[in-house]
Amino acid sequence: MMRTPALLASLAMCGIGSVLAARAGAQTVDRSRPPQLAPPPELRLPPIVQRTLPNGMKLLIVEHHELPLATFNLVVGSGASQDPAGRPGTADFTAAMLREGAGSRSSLDIADQMAFLGVAVSTSAGWDASTVFLHTPTAQLDSALALFADVALRPTFPAEEMERMRGRRLTSILQRRDQPPVIADLAYASVVFGNEHPYGKPIGGTEASTREVQRAEFESYYRAHFRPNNATLIIVGDVTPDDIEARIARLFGSWERAEVPPVTLSEPRGLERTTIYLIDKPGATQSSFRLGHVGAPRSTSDYFSLVVLNTVLGGSFTARLMQNLRENRGYTYDARSGFAFRRFAGPFVSQAEVVAAKSDSALIEFMKELRGIREPVPDDELLKAKRYLQLRFPGGFETTTGIANQLVPLVVYNLPLDYYEGYVRQIEAVTQADLQRVAARYINPDRMTIVVVGDRKQIEPSLRALGIAQLVVRDVTGQPLP
Repeated sequence: MMRTPALLASLAMCGIGSVLAARAGAQTVDRSRPPQLAPPPELRLPPIVQRTLPNGMKLLIVEHHELPLATFNLVVGSGASQDPAGRPGTADFTAAMLREGAGSRSSLDIADQMAFLGVAVSTSAGWDASTVFLHTPTAQLDSALALFADVALRPTFPAEEMERMRGRRLTSILQRRDQPPVIADLAYASVVFGNEHPYGKPIGGTEASTREVQRAEFESYYRAHFRPNNATLIIVGDVTPDDIEARIARLFGSWERAEVPPVTLSEPRGLERTTIYLIDKPGATQSSFRLGHVGAPRSTSDYFSLVVLNTVLGGSFTARLMQNLRENRGYTYDARSGFAFRRFAGPFVSQAEVVAAKSDSALIEFMKELRGIREPVPDDELLKAKRYLQLRFPGGFETTTGIANQLVPLVVYNLPLDYYEGYVRQIEAVTQADLQRVAARYINPDRMTIVVVGDRKQIEPSLRALGIAQLVVRDVTGQPLP
């Protein structure tokens, strides 16, 4: 915009012209260099108030008075890791059924009440925990909490709703067989952890377990694990600790405590050498790659070093895998990596969906990056990864729901309540030597599982010709062919 004398005079009448003139004279920008990032700010969270009801149920309360809203996250410390033997998917199916009938309310009653009150209620199960979630205006707090307590404490598991849900889940399981990325994910887990380990099975269950599971099994799982001494209620919003504790005590105080089954998982057996597991998907125009092995548990003292390491390797858009396979070579739209930190060691995986004709070339580049990350990381690359993690971190604490979700890992993995206040410092303390040490310990290209789902006729000859590893063919579930 041209700033003519007449325009500046006009702006001066509004008190703006002097500001523009000062900026025009004082501000010089060197466009030959990228802007320098400011030092990362420390995150200062509101206090977390902890209370415990007589039945053992814990409360974590954060006052957040910007809007008349509140978020409640009931975290039950049991998930798919505690699925009964031979019944994968039980925890996930049980959680899904909580909203399908509770107390005197039917599934439709619950949906109608949510719409009438303008609230959100959802249920879910992960590997280490199950959750019941409520987001509500505080004007509807009593009615919303009554609905929330029914869903959490008084599920009825109606038979007709169970059959409807069973049909939907079976359809979803059938659809997996036509989605190469999903096939790759499930087969990779199966190969890495084996058939007997919970992590080796689909969290949503198999076709057999979904067809065979009975209503009594949901009731049994619920009675065994949904107990107040195995639960923490996270509360964030326009509330005060004493008032909300009294309201929760009236609704949840009669919930009976009981001994909860302990969690014990076997140690998965690693590979003696890197092996390629090829799964045939005739006609596939892309090949789905999954490379890795068992990673580390959330409790590892190397957590922050591993987070920074993975950011360099495949945890951001400017990470090495993305820059190599997408930006430089055009083999894929997205290439990434990650450690699944769970109560026990979860998987480490690097992955991409690669144009089929470049499957062999992509595998070469994958292995090059997985070996290269074990070499010293340059200082500028280390600094960039740290700033990426530090500067995006506060964004997760902008809403009541964001704060409540961020507190879930503190509950599930028994982290200190002031954990996040030291996050920026912990990331900053990671050194080049730390990255080289954890890369050598947790990333081993010589003992990797490589799962490739694609058109066998098109990609097998070139993958074998590479000589990178032994190649075996598996079925769509990752199991040996008959």
